[in-house]
Amino acid sequence: MTLPNRKPGAIPAATIARLPIYHRVLASFGVSGVTTIASEELAAACGVSPAKLRKDLSHLGSFGTRGVGYNVSYLTFQIARELGVTKSRGIVIVGMGNLGRALASYRAFGGRGFHIVGIFDRDHELVGNTIVCGQESFTVKPVGELPAVVSQSDVNIGVITTPAESAQEIADLMIQAGLVSILNFAPVVLNVPEQVEVRKVDLAVELQILAFHDQRSDSDENLQEQLVRAEIA
Repeated sequence: MTLPNRKPGAIPAATIARLPIYHRVLASFGVSGVTTIASEELAAACGVSPAKLRKDLSHLGSFGTRGVGYNVSYLTFQIARELGVTKSRGIVIVGMGNLGRALASYRAFGGRGFHIVGIFDRDHELVGNTIVCGQESFTVKPVGELPAVVSQSDVNIGVITTPAESAQEIADLMIQAGLVSILNFAPVVLNVPEQVEVRKVDLAVELQILAFHDQRSDSDENLQEQLVRAEIA
């Protein structure tokens, strides 16, 4: 099977953010035995409009067949290839507090194209503890061993789940060890070289955004009630 011709130009950031969703939904259809799927059905399952789905996929190439839809396994592979998860990528996690332990125990990493190489902490009381993830177990190592693990293993991404005051130091250590991709859960902006890609996940910010929408919804409901009362009066 020939690969589609890639369209010129960079893929928009918004499209890149939706590709993992498309990949996850397609994979679930594949597991269910679905071989072809219409753009309308796929879009509905992904929570986007058919037009947006087709536009996003057009940045990758030409896939769908008019009147037939998309080949599920082929499209799943193409999106995985674009995301760089056709091979399993190694990750290290630094910070074995509640969040770090939860991530280390997350069983879906393997199915999403990732595997844990090492977990670390600077707290001597945590070093040496064992965390079980599925059929694997990982021993918490001291942070000082991070560079050696990265140099000796196939590690692609560093994950920071430390308190804010430790995050920059850990990021510097990861960069010195050769990592250029970092996922940061610490509530702080990291200062990194231009070639280093950082994705920030701030749970408090996400909750505040939801609170904003919730508050606006309450305000709309109150306004509606006031209008109804005014009409009755």
